[in-house]
Order: sequence, then C-alpha cells, then structure tokens
Amino acid sequence: MASNNGKQWMALALGATGVVYGDIGTSPLYTIKEVFGEHGIGVSYANVLGALSLVFWSLIVVVSLKYLLFIMRADNKGEGGIMALLALAQHSVRGIARLGAIIAVLGIFGAALFYGDGVITPAISVLSAVEGLEIAAPGLAHWVVPITLVVIVSLFALQKHGTEQIGRVFGPICVVWFLSLAALGIRGIVHDPEVLRALDPTYGVGFFVHNRSEAFLSLGAVVLAVTGTEALYADMGHFGKRPIQGAWFVLVLPALVLNYFGQGAYLLLHPEAVANPFYHLVPRPLLYPMIALATMATVIASQAVISGAFSMTHQAMQLGYMPRMQVVHTSRHMSGQIYVPWINRILMLLIVAAVLGFRSSDNLGAAYGIAVTGTMVITTLLALVVARRLWHWGWLAIVLTGLGLLTVDIGFFSANAVKIASGGWFPLALGLCVFVVMTTWRRGRTLVARQLRQGGVALKPFLESLAEHAPERVPGTAVFMTADPDQVPNSLLHNLKHNKVLHERNVLLTVDTLDTPTADPSERFCLVALGLDMYRLQLSFGFDEDPDVPAALLKCGPIGADFDLMDTTFFLSRETVVPGDHRHGMVSWRSQLYAFLSRNTLPATAFFRIPGNRLIELGAHVEI
Repeated sequence: MASNNGKQWMALALGATGVVYGDIGTSPLYTIKEVFGEHGIGVSYANVLGALSLVFWSLIVVVSLKYLLFIMRADNKGEGGIMALLALAQHSVRGIARLGAIIAVLGIFGAALFYGDGVITPAISVLSAVEGLEIAAPGLAHWVVPITLVVIVSLFALQKHGTEQIGRVFGPICVVWFLSLAALGIRGIVHDPEVLRALDPTYGVGFFVHNRSEAFLSLGAVVLAVTGTEALYADMGHFGKRPIQGAWFVLVLPALVLNYFGQGAYLLLHPEAVANPFYHLVPRPLLYPMIALATMATVIASQAVISGAFSMTHQAMQLGYMPRMQVVHTSRHMSGQIYVPWINRILMLLIVAAVLGFRSSDNLGAAYGIAVTGTMVITTLLALVVARRLWHWGWLAIVLTGLGLLTVDIGFFSANAVKIASGGWFPLALGLCVFVVMTTWRRGRTLVARQLRQGGVALKPFLESLAEHAPERVPGTAVFMTADPDQVPNSLLHNLKHNKVLHERNVLLTVDTLDTPTADPSERFCLVALGLDMYRLQLSFGFDEDPDVPAALLKCGPIGADFDLMDTTFFLSRETVVPGDHRHGMVSWRSQLYAFLSRNTLPATAFFRIPGNRLIELGAHVEI
C-alpha cells in the first residue's frame, strides 16, 4: 500500500512539475533581462548582487513562505484558487453583511485580474523562448511572431485532451528543463563564485540604499521571478498540496536559484550580454536545442495559467458569478481536471491579439506584472480573513503576518503601477471587463430572483387552497425545479392553469451550491413531506461538482423517495430577461448585458443533465 501511495505521489509530483510550475519555471528567460535590459538598471557588481538577492528572497518569501506554507493551508476541501478562497472567506464572515460584501468585491476583482494575467503569461513566455532565434540566427528575427502564434494555437488545440494527458507528456520535459536550468546556472557560477554572496539579504537592502527610486522601479522586473504563483494555487485541486510542495523544494527552487545566479555571474564577466543573458549563458553548439526546449517549457508555462483559468471558471459558475458553460471532465482519477471550451477559445483569441499587438517580450514586459501583483495583494487579504475567522489566529499573529506579506505584495504592485501607461493598461482592461461580467451576472441573478418572488405565490396558502379544491390527478411523478423553496414554482402554476391536473406525486426541487468543493453525504439530500403527496427536496452540490440531478434522484431511496426516471417528468420555468426600468434594477447597459448573457448561457436542462425526452419547459418574461 505504501509503495502504491509513493508511486501515486511521484506521478502527481511529476504532473505538477509539468503543469503547475511551467509559468514560474520559465521566468529565467526574461526576468534578469528585464532587470538590467534597455529600460533597466545599470550592470555593476553591487547591482547584480543586489538584484539577485531580491530575486532569491522573493522566491523564498512569496512562493515558499506565503503560497506553499501559508496560502495553501487555505484549501477548501482540497481545492485552491481565489474563488475557493473567496468561498472560505465569505463562509467565515457569514452574518456580517457589510464585511461579506467587501470580501465578495475583493474576491471577484482578484479573480478578474487573474484572467488578465492569463492572457499575458503565455504571450510573453513563448515569445521569450522563440526570441532565442534572434541570437542564434539574426536573419530569422522576422519569424519570431509567426512561430509564436503557431505554438500558441497548437497548445490550445491540445486542451481538450485534459491536463492529465498533457501532464504525462509535459512532466518529463519540464524535469529536463529544470535540470538544464540548474546545469547552465552551475556553469555560470563556476566562473565567478562570488555571486553566491547574494544569498545574504543585506545585498538586497544595499541595492535600495544605493539606487533608491531606480531600485524601487526595478521591483517591477524582479516580480517576474515569482509570477505564476496564483496559477500554482489555482491548480492545487488538479494535483494536491503535497506533490506541489515536494516538487518545489526538491527540484524547482534549487534549479531556479542556480540559473538566476549563473546569469548574474555571466553578466559580471560579460556586461555586453545584457540584451539576453539567458541565451548567452548557453554554449553555442547547444543553442538550437535549448531554444527548442525553452519553447516546449513555455508551452508548459502557458498550461499552468490555462488549467488554472478552467478551474476558476468552473468554481465561479457554481458560485453564481459566471454564466453557465459546458464543462468537460478529462480525468477519471482527479475531479478537478477539466476543460472549458468557451474559455479555451476566448483565451486563445486574446493571447493571439496580445502577441500581434506587442510583438516582443520587451514590450510585453511593460504590460506584465500589474494584474498578477494585484491578485497577490487580494489573495493575502482574503487569507488573513480566513486565518482570523476560521483558524482563530490571534491579532498579533495576524498583524505581523499581514505586515510582512503585504509590505512585499504592495511594494511589487506599486512598482508595477508605474507601467500602466506603457502597457499595464492591457491586463487591467481585460480584468475590468471580466469584473463587469461577473458582477453583472451576479446582480442580474439577484434581481431576477427578486422579481420572481414578488410575482410568485407563497407555498403555504397554495397548499391550503389545493386541499380545498383538489384537481384531477394523473399517474407518475412530477419534479418542479425552483430556486425558492418557499414559493410555488411558476412551472407548477402554469401546468395547473393550462392542463388542470397534477401528478400523483409532486416534488418541488431546489438545487443548492455549497461554499465547499464537494458535499458530504449527510448534506446531499433534504426531503420534507408537505402533505397531499407533495414533497420539498433540496439537493446540495459542492462548487467543484457537476449538479447531475437525475443521478442524484436515483440515490434518494434511503431518505424515502424512490424515483423511476421513466415515470418522472421534469417541469422547468425558463425566464426570458427583458431590460426594464433601471431605477429599481441595473442601469440600461448592464441590463442589456445581463439579458445577452442570459440568452447565451448553457440551458439549465443541460447544466443539470436533465434528459430532453422527460422535460417540459414553460417560459416567462422577467423585467429587470
């Protein structure tokens, strides 16, 4: 048994290396170049050691301490990512309406910024790898953008096969990549071992003392060394906490540190290599193989963000912040491994647009960082709420942890904020668009529910009226789906009004989404007999589960409700949303946006897996 567990852990750690760490693992391609490049700080002994010290301690503080040891404690039944963290934080402040609203806005904005970062990461990563051609063969420079586009489109074409299959292919490649990073780093360090002095944090402090404002601006490039940490957290449900932590400390962290220090040592000896220190560190005969390996590694880097975006979208849908979309499960072993076709297409188009618009990693470097550092600040704030409310940390621990982590996060965010005009606006604009969609969908759902409640009929007087004026009954079971268990479903009222009959047994079904990834068996079913062969049934699913209603109904026998699906008819109200008077709802353009999203969302019947030949849909117009 232990042997099997060990093999499973190794397989998951290998997959995590190939998917989770692709993003942060390709940062050496461009981080040092951005720190000392055309718009960076000058190359000198003190500057190189100071910058390397900042990179090293950023990896230790941000990745090792903050994410792997602190943030990943905030797993929601094994799931990670800012949406899972948002659900935990909201659960912890339940009953405090104002604080809950602030947390919701923070969480949604953090999730929206993650999508903005998800567009920049694949673009800058793949471009950085392919730009090695400019050093190997300058005449091929005009092929960099076309080759980048081919690589990106090919990556998105692979997504339907799932991260389990992709991880099996990418895992070994990524291990080779990290071993190559380490070997190149050792090659550079051997020529100038003095560079290892940068492990001393005082060199980082001295960097700020001597360079002041220029050192602060350099943080906007240093942060590139830790981008990918949000994807790391979001992908926790794909591989599990322990394999991700093990892969980092055993392989990824040592390889990254060695390579960064190797590049620094090379720059001390060859300051003229500042245009691309990574590829200058590669021996000339190995340059083309390294370009090929780097390109594969950057494809893996993109995978980390893409799979994280799939996970976040699925969670957002279940929690009511995103319209329903098709979700394909791609693994029989890990429920978190999914593929969302719509997100796949939209991300691909936006990334292609970013490559065509910016055309080089230097230009994208100006756009990179603002979104991911904004998400990092919000993640820290939400985690502190969870630590205080759910883990019951004392105020002293909260204040000390918050000061330490937020000082780093806000420092990185502030340094990147100056890049907004030169390209940082792009991921912010994307994030703002996603934020508007998420908040509009959430608000629209609330308004629709309110309108239906105002125009509906309360359940208790309806049952009393039904007892006095019993309609004709027909054989079979009718399941009326409703969002409000205390109201009579519109579909039941319309059926009674037009057909003048009720079935022998009638079930008012409410599907509830919990703020945990999965529902415990004791939470799944809640059945209440209302009399007159009427029942109220609540099915609860976690936000990481697919709400398969027919499959759940077949498991209701133990609670006294046997269902024969061939003798069961599902009734569902389908609301057509019409923009109305914005004085009591949303402004006109948001009402129109919600109406558009509502028309194009995946039908509830498909979302709940209800067979079309057992379904009757009744329409209704709702004005918001």
